[in-house]
Amino acid sequence: MTTIDELEREHTLLTAAHRYDDLRLRHTLLGSGPPGEGDVHLPKDEALELLALGEVLSRKASYGRQLAVRAARAAGASWAQIAAASGVTKQSAWEAHQAWIQAQADAHRAHDWEGFSADEERDARRLAGSPD
Repeated sequence: MTTIDELEREHTLLTAAHRYDDLRLRHTLLGSGPPGEGDVHLPKDEALELLALGEVLSRKASYGRQLAVRAARAAGASWAQIAAASGVTKQSAWEAHQAWIQAQADAHRAHDWEGFSADEERDARRLAGSPD
């Protein structure tokens, strides 16, 4: 069985979305009734891949969203503007971005090659500023 970590390394957001859409469409066309009632279903390995790809899409979209938040801040957007564009409160948008920065810093400390170095973390927090 392919794991979510393997799929995440293998796919970009676009290729994961394409494969997910292909599998989802096949699932829909094959039938969605309970097994044993005449419908043909995706094989187990593809059904599990479909499930894992949904999570890969969520992870990649979340990472991309935080990069977009960072770009918006660098362009001068306020947290109120970012919140309006995201459909959340400015406190929630700021807290999610702070959690992302922390996760990037933690990843760098754990692996020393991914995530934010201490200088990059400092710069990211400076750019994020306060939620007010």
